[in-house]
Parts: sequence; C-alpha cells; structure tokens
Amino acid sequence: MADSLQPARILVADDNEDVLRAAHLLLKRHFSSVETVSDPSRLPELAERSAFDILLLDMNFAPGADDGAEGLDWLSKVLKADPQATIIPLTAHSDLDLAVEAMKRGAADFITKPWENERLLATLRSALNLRRSRQETAELRQLNRGLIAATHGGPEMIGTSPAMLKVFSAIARAAPTDANVLILGENGTGKELVAREIHRRSRRSGEVFINVDLGALSSQLFESELFGHRRGAFTDAKQSRVGFLRTATRGTLFLDEIGNVPLHQQSKLLTALERREVTPVGSDRAEPIDVRLICATNLPRERLTDENIFRQDLLYRINTVEIVLPPLRERREDIPLLLEHYARLYAQKYNMQPRRFSSPLLDRLRNYSWPGNVRALRHAVERAMILGEGLLLHEVDFPLADDRIVSQVSGSRLDAVEKAAVDQALKRHDGNVSRAARDLGLTRTSLYRRMDKYGL
Repeated sequence: MADSLQPARILVADDNEDVLRAAHLLLKRHFSSVETVSDPSRLPELAERSAFDILLLDMNFAPGADDGAEGLDWLSKVLKADPQATIIPLTAHSDLDLAVEAMKRGAADFITKPWENERLLATLRSALNLRRSRQETAELRQLNRGLIAATHGGPEMIGTSPAMLKVFSAIARAAPTDANVLILGENGTGKELVAREIHRRSRRSGEVFINVDLGALSSQLFESELFGHRRGAFTDAKQSRVGFLRTATRGTLFLDEIGNVPLHQQSKLLTALERREVTPVGSDRAEPIDVRLICATNLPRERLTDENIFRQDLLYRINTVEIVLPPLRERREDIPLLLEHYARLYAQKYNMQPRRFSSPLLDRLRNYSWPGNVRALRHAVERAMILGEGLLLHEVDFPLADDRIVSQVSGSRLDAVEKAAVDQALKRHDGNVSRAARDLGLTRTSLYRRMDKYGL
C-alpha cells in the first residue's frame, strides 16, 4: 500500500476534531504524510519550516465565528511566512464569496464542507501539481540568476560591418518591447547570442531564459516538453512535468530551429500562443502562460513562406520583429576583429601568451568562405591556439576544410564547398559524427541534416 501513496505532506488545520479525524482517515490512504492541527497559531512556524506541501485551512476557529475573518488572517500570515505555500480553504456551501476572497489573497483553490471525497482528492492532486510547478520555476529562476551572474561579460557580439550594425540597431529597438522576434540566419551565425542579448536588454532580464532546441525533440516528446504532462499520461510518465512554456512564464522562451517543427505540431503551438495558455498532456485543465517568445531558424525566408513547410498564421504570430543575421562571408571586414577576440579569449582560458596572426594567414582567413560561420571560426582559433607553435600563427596552424579559397561564393558553389567540407571532416575523424560536428562548428543535428542533404 505504501508504494502506491503519492509523495506529499498534507496538513489539515481545523478546530473540529471530527473533521480532522475524517480528513486523516481519508487522506492517509492516498498521501505519504498527513498531519492535523487544531491550533492555528502553529501555522506560521510550520510554514517557515516548509513542514507541508498543502495546507487545508478551516476559515473559522473561534466558537461561534462564521465570517471567515480568522481564516483570511491566518492565510495571510502563512503566506507571509512562506510565499510559496499552497493553501486550500475549507468553507461552508454558503460561503462562496469568502472562498473567492481567499483565492484573491493567494489561496490555490477551495473545498466546501461537507466535502465529496473524490472532489477533495482531485483538488489536492491539482494543487500538488501547481506547487511543484511553482517550485520548479523558482528553482530555474534561481539557477538562471546564478548563470546571469556567472556569465556577465561573457560572449560578446562583435562587428563593425554595416550588416552587423543593422542587427545591433534592430536588437536595441526590439529588446525593450515584449514583441515576438524571429531570427533568421545560417548555422553558426550567432542566433542564440542575439536571443540572449534581447533578453538581457528586456524588462524580463531578471527572469528565466529557456533555450529549447526543437531540432533535437522527437515528435513523440514535442507536446510533453513544451506543454508538460501529468503523471500517468503515457508510458513512463511516472511524475508530472512542467512544460517549457510554463517554466518560462514571466521570462523569455527561445525556440531554436523552429523551422523543423512538423505542420501538425505547428498548429498546436499556434493555439497555445493565441490563447496564451497550455493544457498539459493527460490534463483537461488549461494553465496560463506569460512568455516573451524568440524563435530562430536556418531556413531561408522563401522556404518559410511555403505553406507546405510552415504555417503562415504561425509565422505572423512569431515574427512581429524579424532579424536577419548575415553569414560571415558577407561581413568579411569583421573577421580580423573576431580572430583577435577569440585569440585573446583562449589565451586567457588556457593561460597562454597572446598570439598574433601572420599577414598571409589573415588574408587567407579573410577570404575563406567559412561554411560554419562564426562558430567554425571560433573552433578554428581554439584549435590553433592549442596546437600552434610560436607566438605568430601561420597558415599551417589552420587546417581548414577547403583549401581552395574563393573571395566570392555563389549559392551553388557554396553547396559544393559545404559538401566537400562535411565529407573531409567525416573522413578526417573516421566517420565520428560528434568530432566532425565540433570540427565544423556545427551541432550533431545540423551535421546529420547536411549528411542527408548531400547523401554522405
């Protein structure tokens, strides 16, 4: 029997011993810990010690009292001691106005006396889901604040080219608003960096930034990961889970590679965004969401406008502001700045002496097509800093994937260059996809897509 009990600490506060006894007999068959208390003065101290998950609170304790003032007072005192406390008032059928007032003051729900057992149990289970959702969100917010502090002054957006100045201007104008943003650009151009910069400059900067790689989500997990699920909703759903849309409430949700979402799942995402609520898998109760949405994709704009690939009503919803990141080959004047930046970064990281780039090497890197964009450049600099000899780096220190450097690459030539780069990287690493992806500055998912595209 004990194995089937739901792990939860339930505290019942009531001055009526018969009520306490009835509640204890019912609840101990369903929850791992059930305690009762007839003296409400103990409640604030118990709340400070987080001694319960759910508090069932009677609204009247003094003999003859029936206005609920006592209960509202204790409700406020408990929430002052523990703002995350989950409280369910016990009221008479005639006290619906009192129940509404209690919920306005922070109660999670209410139960009328005499209660129906199934109704009471269902309310408690829903309240437990709410409490765990709050706890997970609070933990993530705390973690996010730590990450913000730890990474303050971290990756910078670097560039003085006209194309990048246009991007910086768009970020500055979009960030203070709550507008949804769509970031377009090839892999490795820095789409996540733009998303984080928008969040950092927004009014939500003190809240969570959740990054979801939709390209890595299977179709079976899409709804569960984004919308959440209830325990028992499907095989292996042993615990309820809060979805990313709820976890990011009051913060920013970054959906990377949104162009990979199948059409039938795009409609579900659109519904959630339009209604600003989600219904977890296995639940019939919608839950509100409040997120700043930033999306990114490496799909070209013309493919996004193909209704067979992407729903146009969803596109309108997510691209209130559209930011296009240029590939590195279209901002070559920024390459020397990026090289110097990453050389300083890795010299500090690996406790090395600063290194310079020879003139022939700079010319070669400036004219290279960089199929992996800034991410590939960063990895190339890191590798050269580790393996290069001397304080002056030369061409031999940068074994680039394609030695036939061209100053201008057309779309068809770019495909040929990219295919050759992927093929050579796979051969260089004996078919090890993870190592080849790191070499090219790509994610494993992105490399698999390119392998499929080129039949490799």
